[in-house]
Amino acid sequence: MHYTSLDGRQILDGSAGLWCVNAGHSRERIVKAVQEQVAKLDFAPTFQFGHPLAFELASRLTNMLSGEFDHVFFCNSGSEAADSALKMALAYHRARGQGERTRLIGRERGYHGSGFGGISVGGIVKNRNVFGSLLNGVDHLPHTYSHAEQAYSRGLPEWGAHLAEDLERICALHDPATIAAVIVEPMAGSTGVLPPPKGYLEKLRAICDKHGILLIYDEVITGFGRLGDSFATEYFGVEPDMITCAKGLTNGTIPMGAVICRKGIYETMMDYGEETGATIELFHGYTYSGHPVAAAAALATLEVYREESLFERARELSPYLENAAHALKGSKHVIDIRNLGLVAAIELEPRPGAPTKRAYDIYRHCFEKGLLIRIAGDTLAVSPPLIVTKEQIDQIFETIKEALEAAD
Repeated sequence: MHYTSLDGRQILDGSAGLWCVNAGHSRERIVKAVQEQVAKLDFAPTFQFGHPLAFELASRLTNMLSGEFDHVFFCNSGSEAADSALKMALAYHRARGQGERTRLIGRERGYHGSGFGGISVGGIVKNRNVFGSLLNGVDHLPHTYSHAEQAYSRGLPEWGAHLAEDLERICALHDPATIAAVIVEPMAGSTGVLPPPKGYLEKLRAICDKHGILLIYDEVITGFGRLGDSFATEYFGVEPDMITCAKGLTNGTIPMGAVICRKGIYETMMDYGEETGATIELFHGYTYSGHPVAAAAALATLEVYREESLFERARELSPYLENAAHALKGSKHVIDIRNLGLVAAIELEPRPGAPTKRAYDIYRHCFEKGLLIRIAGDTLAVSPPLIVTKEQIDQIFETIKEALEAAD
């Protein structure tokens, strides 16, 4: 649960590294799996070849989902997973004779990594505005947050499901037959933790089905227990067509990402390749896709999650973290508190003329007092490893409260 600073202090990890170290640091089983795999098979090409661990891992991932998910495409990060999913959506529609479906829809305040595809469909302004026009043919849904309607909501906000209906406006504007996919985070994380309004994902799924549009969930943060279930699709009971994941897949030990696809997507592209005589069905892949050392780390990580019932533990601890977070209501500088699963956000009133500065000062204060948290603009984000104890949750929010009182 801790880092050690250069001056020897123990720093409680209140952010699971970067939302990724869900089982805690330096887990013996994962370390041993990596060490043994490096000695056994350090690398193998995945073009025209395969190795058993990648297939075993793909099977394990699809078995964690209750829907018709039957194939996994491996990559090296959440950014690569997002770009891969977008390319696969375009290729899928082309393979089924609907090559005019080229438009991609993201959401304001969304984050889908740092590739050109992910930045283009992403909606965090500072991640976009220094890189020019990015990809063409992209539009954005409105974000789901309203301070006036949702402030201090516990869990899913009651207000905001109707915002999904803006997809119908986009469809009318561009013609739904030109839209390939919609990509959203089930719970927006990097923008400052925005849980979806009740009924929002259901509406989005229904509109996508109505118009033949693929729905992609970016579960790089929400996957692997963060909400108290294997994936957000299981937590919400609303299935997308593709899921991108990374971070908790290997507990942050070795870089790895993946796109998990519903039944029919893989077969459509393979059938198209056979019909056209293509020797390569999907012209996309990475040198390190399905890397054997990463696969070993992921398999060991999934075993730790299973053996220690960490997803269930996150579910059981979620109400405790919720209460601890909302106890800060009324504290100095606090204007909103949000939570879902083992995630909480404390939004601060910005300093006049100096946005983000107050949050950064509080972040520094917490680190000096032995706590690592995340900041997103003027929002403090807490997402500890799933092995966190109630006593450590208390320590996290007591330290934040102390930092709030000390801040000007």
